[in-house]
Amino acid sequence: MSVPLRIGVVGAGIVGLATARRLALDRPDARITVLDKEDRVGAHQTGHNSGVAHAGLYYPPGSLKARLCRRGVTLLERYCAERGLPYVACGKLVVARDERETAGLAGIERRARANGVPGLRRLDAAGLRDVEPYARGVAALHSPGTAVVDFPAVARSLADDVRAAGGRVRLGCAVTAVDRAAATVRVRSADGDEYEYDLLVICAGLQADRLSRLAGDEPGPVIVPFRGAYHRIRPERAHLVRGLIYPVPDPRYPFLGIHLTRRVDGTVEVGPNAVLALAREGYRPAAASAGDIWDTVRWPGFWRMARRHWRTGVREVRGAVSRRAFVAAARSYVPELSADDVVPGGAGVRAQAVDADGALVDDFRIHRLGPVVAVRNAPSPAATSALAIAEHVAALVLDGPGAGPL
Repeated sequence: MSVPLRIGVVGAGIVGLATARRLALDRPDARITVLDKEDRVGAHQTGHNSGVAHAGLYYPPGSLKARLCRRGVTLLERYCAERGLPYVACGKLVVARDERETAGLAGIERRARANGVPGLRRLDAAGLRDVEPYARGVAALHSPGTAVVDFPAVARSLADDVRAAGGRVRLGCAVTAVDRAAATVRVRSADGDEYEYDLLVICAGLQADRLSRLAGDEPGPVIVPFRGAYHRIRPERAHLVRGLIYPVPDPRYPFLGIHLTRRVDGTVEVGPNAVLALAREGYRPAAASAGDIWDTVRWPGFWRMARRHWRTGVREVRGAVSRRAFVAAARSYVPELSADDVVPGGAGVRAQAVDADGALVDDFRIHRLGPVVAVRNAPSPAATSALAIAEHVAALVLDGPGAGPL
């Protein structure tokens, strides 16, 4: 009798869980185990984002992000419908505030149409007010199909799927060593437990570079964490925003800028900003980790990035320490919003991969190391794309050993 294929997945965020589910569907004979150091699934990026299911407006046509986002959002909508999870197509406006920004808006429209985003409309100043009566700008791009979802609920559902397929989700299991020197991959936890797998997938988000290096991967890219804070509009003023109001993003950065987002529960958030974090899992403003700081500052790419972008960093810090400065950015889109209309909200930390030359890695990046596949960079729209990323990663895992970036 043959021994079942043993596959481990490190990371119980939405990408790791979606990958484990996909592997269980593709290889129902396999034994799938998900390992995560936290006491719940979706504890970090999955549970600390804006909840937007992106339609694929921004990404270069043909890129992994563009392809997997478009495929992923289709799969996500279907999955939510099947599981009875909220999926609210409230629509998105990308607003150009002046004529200078209309050129950027035109570039986004070209990308979005090349990516096959459905239902796009270019609007003038009057047209955008028909969609968002309190918004102001000279032009906008309307994506009516852009939606909001509850990503933590999706993650919990995916974990249930893994268990229903006979897999295990082991929480409170911090991976401290990965040995692929033998015929199998051996994984050791902080508690001293050892696990043996034929194949291993690393979907560790904020810890992706560290876990990948344990498996023998190259040093870069390194995760440089950026903390993004949100404010919440008071309920009596939530009528100022019907759906999603976004800026025309700065093409130099993979961040989309401060935007206004109506969540599935009807609350409206403003944010996030993007400030260098002193801890990879530092959701409080004063959180700091000496180890995380050291890993950031010893990476040559960090200093190259900092020299290039320090002015933008100063502006972001100003918004982080001043509520009025933070809200001023949002008021340029919704002038009736005031600093008194918002209260502090939550915060997230983005796992931003930075190459040795200081470049902010924009596209998804996945490395294969023999029997190990490591997801080294999966920023937004990774949650939207999770089910499609899972298909992509599962195919790599089950295709057989190899080496190098993909």
